[in-house]
Amino acid sequence: MFLARRITIAAAEDVGMANPNALVVATSAMQAINMIGMPEARIILADAAVYVATSKKSNAAYLAVDKALNDVKTKETGEVPMHLRNAPVEEMQNFGYSNGYKYPHDYPGHIVEQQYLPDEMLGTKYYIKDDTVED
Repeated sequence: MFLARRITIAAAEDVGMANPNALVVATSAMQAINMIGMPEARIILADAAVYVATSKKSNAAYLAVDKALNDVKTKETGEVPMHLRNAPVEEMQNFGYSNGYKYPHDYPGHIVEQQYLPDEMLGTKYYIKDDTVED
């Protein structure tokens, strides 16, 4: 299980978005070795290790989440825009909650011009696709 855990971490941290299927392979391998046990589990571990080791690598998502977490801890990130705030109680709409929200699925291509970030965060980018990630 230690090896399966390390392979899974490598799939997420080191391979990342360059081959998102690596995480699927690694977690499937972890589940399979739980069911199969040794000595046959060595084959499953070998397959997963080779798959992850030979995959393209990208840590762009890893860097993005760390940058976002750091921003939340160290700077003023603002408030969620009022139109994005849920109004489970009708009276909350009187305070501006959910007023003006545009549901993307109601628009062609599911794309709508709408501000999703607080003013303080406009222009901030966390995930920067690197050249190892294919379109």
